[in-house]
Amino acid sequence: LNRLYFALPTNPGEQFFMFCTLAAWLITKAGHPFEQPQEYDDPNAVISNVLSELRSFGRPVDFPPSKLKAGYGEQVCYVLDCLAEEALKHTGFRWKRPIYPTEELEEEEITEDDAELTLNKLEEDVAEEESDNEENDIDLNVLKAQTYRSDMNDTAEQKEILQSTTDAAEWYLEVERVLPQLKVTVRTDNKDWRIHVDQMHQYKDRFDSSFKETRGYFDKLDNEISRTLEKINSREKYINNQLEHLVQEYRSAQALLSETKEKYQERSGRVTEKIRVLSEITEELEKVKQEIEEKASSMTDSAPLVKIKQDLTKLKQETIQMDMKIGVMQHMLLQIQLKEKSNMTRDMNATMIPEA
Repeated sequence: LNRLYFALPTNPGEQFFMFCTLAAWLITKAGHPFEQPQEYDDPNAVISNVLSELRSFGRPVDFPPSKLKAGYGEQVCYVLDCLAEEALKHTGFRWKRPIYPTEELEEEEITEDDAELTLNKLEEDVAEEESDNEENDIDLNVLKAQTYRSDMNDTAEQKEILQSTTDAAEWYLEVERVLPQLKVTVRTDNKDWRIHVDQMHQYKDRFDSSFKETRGYFDKLDNEISRTLEKINSREKYINNQLEHLVQEYRSAQALLSETKEKYQERSGRVTEKIRVLSEITEELEKVKQEIEEKASSMTDSAPLVKIKQDLTKLKQETIQMDMKIGVMQHMLLQIQLKEKSNMTRDMNATMIPEA
């Protein structure tokens, strides 16, 4: 996994499975047994288990679980970071002090001759000689002997020099020939504070010189702007003096307009109230008119009278029919009574004859 695997979206399904697997491994390393999730497990259940373990470590979870379904993002990195810290705590990991590498200063490329001698080379040669002397750990007596011998050699050389028979002209020629080879160049170090100070002074001098040139232009511009402002103020005063009466009229008209607007708003409120009352009265009037029309139509309409007459004729016909039916029934009843009476007389006569 690269360092940006869980930061950028590449393959959400693969990233989510890798996140679940890595979280389960970190939880196990932190001392809490956690079942390794499978590829076809329910993602909501796996996320809830991981978050519950994270809460058990005392870590706050202030984001919805749906943020972890994508498998990448700030929340995923937060969960993995917390679990990694808990795993390191459980395993007893301790951070060591950092070991900083020695920085090698980049040397400036300076074109120089083969025979050119620099102060840096001299210092390096002296340092190498001193390091060699320290490594060899020469005995003090040997060192004294060497110093004594060198002193003797120096005195002998000095005597030889005092007894030299070299011609002066030849000596000057030799000096002129060797002089280019004895050239010493001092390399400038960019980290030296003196160079920065010199640069600051140079920049300050440049700024002062350029500011002296531009200050004149700014002064001219300032004078022109001030003169223009004075002209504008004088013109404004002149216009105000010339149009003062118009301004007063405008102010009075503005005040009258505001007063008229207030009156208009007040009258418009009254008008709306009157319109509302008028609408209510018209509605009541319409209702009264409708009731009057219904009553007038009912008083002038002869349809109910005709209906009553028809009903009366119908009742008469029904009474006639009922009278006829009653008469028929009475006739039938009379016949039945006469028949029963005749039967009774016949029976009586029949019973009297056998007895006789």
